Amino acid sequence: MRLKVFKANERGQKNIGWLQSNFVFSFSSYCNPERSGFGLLRTFNDDFVAAGKGFGLHAHQNMEIISVMLAGKMNHKDSMGYSEVVEQDWVQIMSGGSGLRHEEYNVGQEQVNFLQIWIEPKLQNITPRYQRRAFPEAQRKNQLTTIVSNEEGQAHCWINQNAKLSLGYFEAGQQAEYSLNPLNKCLFVFNIAGTLNIHENEIGPRDAVGIWDTAQLPIQCTTECRFLIIETPINH
Repeated sequence: MRLKVFKANERGQKNIGWLQSNFVFSFSSYCNPERSGFGLLRTFNDDFVAAGKGFGLHAHQNMEIISVMLAGKMNHKDSMGYSEVVEQDWVQIMSGGSGLRHEEYNVGQEQVNFLQIWIEPKLQNITPRYQRRAFPEAQRKNQLTTIVSNEEGQAHCWINQNAKLSLGYFEAGQQAEYSLNPLNKCLFVFNIAGTLNIHENEIGPRDAVGIWDTAQLPIQCTTECRFLIIETPINH
């Protein structure tokens, strides 16, 4: 097993008052040549948005864009005709494909916190699409729950890539086991809350770790913890 730890206090940051962003990889004004992505994962932002604020209408093309809602309520309105509100424990995905426009604002009374994730697509210029699913935490205790997959189904969101995203919510002392193809897949594990132990590395809140050259990943939960696993191809 090989791994690289991304400490929370080493992330790039952007604070413009209503928006506080934490960048694991180069994004916006944060440029780090040594952090251009991991596998086909290109963007991983931990964003906080003030009440009543948000992102105006803007365009995306040929990127798989995933939002994992950790707190608050945010609207979604796009050029495909979708207009709805997502909140804590919801996951939404857009395939930018040949091009779309969308906007999102904090429509609640509390600060929104969501993970913004960009993954390179498998096929270029597909018809743009949008999908969302709810994953109530109470139904995910002590198990890994697939929230995004390249396999279509009613229980998760679909992605235009050979990738998978899973949420973990475990009590202290539990162990999660994850299996993957060691030949062409890698994992990015982001610890949302609590403390994990991965291959004798302590992973604290908002720390992340990239892992490759292994078929199995045991994750020890030192405390009650919440985390996200992203599996992508190492390359095309």
